[in-house]
Amino acid sequence: MPNDIAASSRIIGVSTANPEPLSVRGVELRFGQHAVLRGVDLDLHSGELLGLVGRNGAGKSTLVRIVTRVLRPQAGTIHVLGVSVERLSAQDVARRIAVVPQTAELPPGFTALEIVLMGRTPHLPLLGSEGERDVEIARQAMLQTDTWTLNGRQVDQLSGGERQRLLLARALAQETPLLLLDEPTTHLDIGHQAELLNLLAGLRHERGLSVLAVVHDLSLAAHYCDRLALLDGGKIVVEGAPAEVLTGARVSAVYETEVLVIPHPITGRPVILPGS
Repeated sequence: MPNDIAASSRIIGVSTANPEPLSVRGVELRFGQHAVLRGVDLDLHSGELLGLVGRNGAGKSTLVRIVTRVLRPQAGTIHVLGVSVERLSAQDVARRIAVVPQTAELPPGFTALEIVLMGRTPHLPLLGSEGERDVEIARQAMLQTDTWTLNGRQVDQLSGGERQRLLLARALAQETPLLLLDEPTTHLDIGHQAELLNLLAGLRHERGLSVLAVVHDLSLAAHYCDRLALLDGGKIVVEGAPAEVLTGARVSAVYETEVLVIPHPITGRPVILPGS
């Protein structure tokens, strides 16, 4: 855990004795009469990749926005590294949580390197500018995400896949212990999907990074995630190892379509195919 995070937790007066990276309890959100999330409980363990899966509209992206305080729930609590997000400043939240959003929208007029350097903002003093160390951290993040060759290009010249990888580089440059990804493989071809998810696997071991990812592709989720949490109707209906969560009967019921679930010939993890 970075020293500034530990120090901030001591100032707030919360114990840092091995807290979960993320703990969600009883979170509820309604828009008028429509319940988007209903009593959601979720724990992200240290160093794991936890996948949030479920059909469109189940509340997956909404939960990500609540964790980062973009939305405020009507009930429930969220703790990050043992500290309630309600007690953290925006800068403290940004030092703990980096987010790769679902859409690859980036402000025009900036180069790729300038976008990635924005990830260093939470670590800079007020009105401060990036130094050599910040530039080197950004460069390493871009090398890891295969975007360094784009460093001088304007973002409006980049493809959707290049922008998505740039968003990941910006999040890595933020150097947070917790990473939230909202459908991170959007716009990526199968090669870059595998590169991104393998990179996350490596970073979890190198940095002790903990990752919560909204994943649309169930077979990808099963292959790369340690655990899955299946959302349906605003509630987590089951949570556990991919093989426990993604049974044929359950996936067919939740997604309201017939599917065939078979074991991967090498890993044995579930592969989900159309049933007809």
